[in-house]
Amino acid sequence: MEALLQTSLPFPKRQGKVRDVYDLGTELLIIATDRISAFDCVMPNGIPGKGKILTELSLFWFRKFEREIENHLISTDVKDYPKTLHPFIDQLIGRSMLVKKTRVIPIECVARGYLAGSGWKEYQQSQTVCGIKLPTGLKQCEKLPAAIFTPATKEESGHDVNIDYDQTVALIGAGLASDLREKTLRIYTKAAEFAIDKGVIIADTKFEFGQMPDGRVILIDEILTPDSSRFWPADQYSPGRDQESFDKQFVRNYLETVAWDKTPPAPALPNDVVEGTFRKYQEAYQLLSSSA
Repeated sequence: MEALLQTSLPFPKRQGKVRDVYDLGTELLIIATDRISAFDCVMPNGIPGKGKILTELSLFWFRKFEREIENHLISTDVKDYPKTLHPFIDQLIGRSMLVKKTRVIPIECVARGYLAGSGWKEYQQSQTVCGIKLPTGLKQCEKLPAAIFTPATKEESGHDVNIDYDQTVALIGAGLASDLREKTLRIYTKAAEFAIDKGVIIADTKFEFGQMPDGRVILIDEILTPDSSRFWPADQYSPGRDQESFDKQFVRNYLETVAWDKTPPAPALPNDVVEGTFRKYQEAYQLLSSSA
């Protein structure tokens, strides 16, 4: 199977690290390619089939939480798409979503249930994460007493920048900031409780939200995938160290072993890393979506 790295449709296009977003006028079309990024660089070769897994997993969560919170999904069935898209079915089937167009709220809404990543680095220096004071003596990857909301700015390129809640209020207003915090923590907590019963720890995740013309706030983009979350196998979890993962940490770990300065161009991933990454994404999807 070949990796789909680029799409080409006759509509205005915005290309992210993984997703190609086409403006259809009143709606958007999001295509999850097989591109993969690490350290803010897109790898020259992708992970064949990855985009389809991301789409299926987002669809699973959107359906699961559709009564909890409105989302932007219209359809993933190409037959429902405008007829002008039908000639491009090979680029769309299994990896695309027709969605509502919203005004994107410029905040990455991060929920953390465990002390990992940039949160762990900050905690070691100040015992805080995004300005939130935490208990002393916590270990790396330890479960927090309660999930915390740690927003970040949405940057067009490079790293998103962690900010505290007061900075979020200054950017988008107190009412909207409070609404985003409540929605983020509620959906994360319910998803984490569901996932642990499936053998998956969702250590943290990020959501994106948009506003409809009448001001309604809805979930957009992808949700609760290995690209937007840290997924750990529950049966291998042990605080005080890095964890085994179902996400692209597998790729990051490989890149740490090669002579690369983490600036473009990135090195090609060897076949065993490509195949191993796909297996991890696939296993996460199968565990979470199983009816057992």
